[in-house]
Amino acid sequence: MSKSTKLWTGRYVAIVLMAFLFFVCVQLLTAGFPAYITDVKNNPAQGGLMTTVFMLAAIVTRPLIGYLIHKMNMKVMSLAGLVFVAVTIGFSYGQDSVPLLLFLRALHGIGFGILSTILSTMATNIIPANRLGEGIGYYGLATSIGTSLAPMIALSLLQLYSYNLLIIVSVLLTIATLIISFFTKAPKKVEQKKEKKDKVTFKEYAFDKKAFLPCLLTVFFTVSLGGVISFLNELGKEAHIEGSVAFFFLIVSIVMAAVRPFSGRIFDNYGHKVIIYPAAASGIIGLFLLAITNNTATLLIAAFFYGIAYGVLTPTLQAIAVSAVRRDKQGTANAMFFSGMDLGVAIGSTGLGLLASYTGYHFIYGFSILILVLLLLLYTFVFVKGENGSHIVEEG
Repeated sequence: MSKSTKLWTGRYVAIVLMAFLFFVCVQLLTAGFPAYITDVKNNPAQGGLMTTVFMLAAIVTRPLIGYLIHKMNMKVMSLAGLVFVAVTIGFSYGQDSVPLLLFLRALHGIGFGILSTILSTMATNIIPANRLGEGIGYYGLATSIGTSLAPMIALSLLQLYSYNLLIIVSVLLTIATLIISFFTKAPKKVEQKKEKKDKVTFKEYAFDKKAFLPCLLTVFFTVSLGGVISFLNELGKEAHIEGSVAFFFLIVSIVMAAVRPFSGRIFDNYGHKVIIYPAAASGIIGLFLLAITNNTATLLIAAFFYGIAYGVLTPTLQAIAVSAVRRDKQGTANAMFFSGMDLGVAIGSTGLGLLASYTGYHFIYGFSILILVLLLLLYTFVFVKGENGSHIVEEG
């Protein structure tokens, strides 16, 4: 295989491993903080606010990172970001003050905004153009498995040990990511067109309208994800199957690992329309089963279907966004994509948490089905029936 089409280089493997460890670290806290605060304060809305503050801080940070990538060395930025994350997580040790933890969660969010954008941009910059869907699929597999395994680990640590051990494990994972980063080098910068070479403006590299629609669709999907990450443990208690909740996330991880390689290749060969519809339908089935679950079997079947949706939709939407923009603006597209994910999770965590306090936890997963229906409607009328969908894959 020629150099131009080789995917599994040493740098790519290192970046994928860094992404996996970092996302495990971050999502341990994303799942752990709401569960910890909900139990300590008996307030689900307050627990969800821990996630919302984290996500909003990341969203605010990302446009600046999309711009700074063109001004600074990405490796230096990643090293500084990892040190910052390790220190701010360490300060969370032994704390139970909600205002202080909200402030620290905002700092965690800033670090997450920096690292998630830089790592994904380092990955997409070295993935061969004709293997973009596959490359992003494997990278996304690492981040998604980290995201889905982390709640299982976090809930187990909280139930069997303590909040403080959760913090220690998160710090150690950040340090491990930092060590690996010393053995990687940032990809060469992709220069913009000559006539724009000296005009790198914040506005141009903070937003690109070509990537807006797939990022908006990402918001719709991750509203449901926010509810799954933040409140599935509470659903388990409501259904008297809390001991099985950790297995939900394990099944999701296994299913994602199975579908990601196939969905990436299908995207590269046939485009996104072939996989968006069945993936969204699987998400709807998974949420419906969560809405009616009262036993472990139903919960695990729900995990199977939701894992398909999560494993296919997020990397596909990221690949659409990245392939829609110029190569030198991939950092912008990645920043917008992850901001879309964070915004969706933030809306889901706070909005569904507030709704749950009035209706119960089963109801919020049924309500989330409406969000995925809206996703399909928007995708159909803008991407499929409109003129936008046909050219995006070819541009990559």
